[in-house]
Amino acid sequence: MNKPLAQKLAPTSLKDIIGQSHLVGKDKILTNIVKNKKLFSMILYGKPGIGKTSISQAIVNDLKVRYRFLNATVNSKKDIDTVIEEAKMYDGIVLIMDEIHRLHKDKQDVLLPVIESGLITLIGMTTSNPYHSINPAIRSRCQLFELKELETSDIVKALKKAVKTEYLKGIKIDQKSIDLIANLSGNDLRFAYNLLEIAYYSTSDQVVNNNIIKKINSKPVFFSDKNGDGHYEVLSGLQKSIRGSDVNASLHYLARLVASEDLDSIYRRLSVIAYEDIGLANPSIGPKLEAAINASERVGLPEARIPLGTIVCEMALSPKSNTAHLAFDEALSDIETGNCGTVPNHIKPDSTDYKYPHNYKGAFVVQQYLPNQLKNKKYYHPKDIGYETRLKQIYEKLEILKNKNNKKD
Repeated sequence: MNKPLAQKLAPTSLKDIIGQSHLVGKDKILTNIVKNKKLFSMILYGKPGIGKTSISQAIVNDLKVRYRFLNATVNSKKDIDTVIEEAKMYDGIVLIMDEIHRLHKDKQDVLLPVIESGLITLIGMTTSNPYHSINPAIRSRCQLFELKELETSDIVKALKKAVKTEYLKGIKIDQKSIDLIANLSGNDLRFAYNLLEIAYYSTSDQVVNNNIIKKINSKPVFFSDKNGDGHYEVLSGLQKSIRGSDVNASLHYLARLVASEDLDSIYRRLSVIAYEDIGLANPSIGPKLEAAINASERVGLPEARIPLGTIVCEMALSPKSNTAHLAFDEALSDIETGNCGTVPNHIKPDSTDYKYPHNYKGAFVVQQYLPNQLKNKKYYHPKDIGYETRLKQIYEKLEILKNKNNKKD
């Protein structure tokens, strides 16, 4: 079978692992576990192409232990039963299981007791957050190790090593082309190897240059799966950058989402930001955002980037206030905990004691609106910023009038 370059170059020992220096290397956790010849059930989690499979394989190779490799999605309960029987024959086995977050309950029920007894040592792998996606019973029996995203320098180092192997005989590639592949890879080493290999075999003279690479792939890869953690990391980056008034970072994360052509997620998240983070400091941002969304829908991609980029710049540089939604959340909390009281009699529909504000100077008259048990409650605490400065002045003026009236009473 003609294996892809990524498989041919897969590390056979921990000492060959690229990156993950917080786990692998002198006096690091996984290296010491192998050195002490004591393996524990574990879950390795992180983005695609950063070394989960390589580390799993390297551990069992270094320890020279019997192991089996299964995929939670593809392999059946019967396959797991077979591994368990083999473990009984040899007094233990290591089970490497990919996509562990997709392990169905019937398979979990079979695995739990043999992991508990130590008959099977599990090395699970997932791109999802194990604290959210993996059954707590499985998770509690495993040590969790997060693999960090590779640096571009790690990818460059691995590519330089690859071009010196026997697998790409006669390849001619300069530093600029290696750097381009690394930058296009989105820090996914598997993708970088695949792009290098395709570029190599797409030439007649084994000369790999920027033109060849760009013909194959001109867009960088981003881990932004709409159903995965990476997608929500980018959306979180966008919101926190706008909230933090960093216009450059805001544009960066917007660009990543636009590059993945996920306009719906952009619209939803920007709509939340407009009211959660900017709010009363710049209340005109809501209608402006709606106009930008309508324009983006009308023109589509790639032009949609223009109204979106414009509105995100204004959102990032707008004054920020979260007072309105915090005030409402506090009011809602009172309702949910039963701290309500009854509507005052004078503002009930059939009341003759209600004072109609429009009949008074400035369309305002002091009277109680909150229930008795909440009559002095203040949910709203305005900030002295942006448009809300004006609202704060009005609010404070009204409070003074209320206090004067209370003193008379």
